[in-house]
Amino acid sequence: QLENVSQFLSSRTGFTLRPVSGLLTARDFLNALALKVFFSTQYIRHPSRPLYTPEPDVVHELIGHAPMLADPDFAALSHQIGMASLGASDEDIERLATSYWFSVEFGLCVEDGATKAYGAGVLSSVDEIEHACAPPPAAAPEYAPWDPFVA
Repeated sequence: QLENVSQFLSSRTGFTLRPVSGLLTARDFLNALALKVFFSTQYIRHPSRPLYTPEPDVVHELIGHAPMLADPDFAALSHQIGMASLGASDEDIERLATSYWFSVEFGLCVEDGATKAYGAGVLSSVDEIEHACAPPPAAAPEYAPWDPFVA
């Protein structure tokens, strides 16, 4: 089924999914975005914790990342991040990866006073959504303003 999703993405934005067995280095992951390749894990979270997984699984990839990669504007942003990573210094790779992590993976925004999730790591986990977007006085995480130069 991953191939079907990959073909759909390719027809929409030119991105393809490529299977990977584990985590990649930040440089390898970001460089692949320049080629419009998104590496996707193949395993599924353990049934004892169906609402959360500490590492990306196929649920995270298909619910969190694939819909965003189907959007032409988001795909173009991902491609540009990848292009910026080509030949980048280790320091710049770290900055790009951190910016990606705190936006694409765990991004939140406020709309009409309500916290909403857009990051794939939040969207693919019911536990993360409830934690990140719970209205006060719930034990919400500490929020910091977006500053890519601090990333």
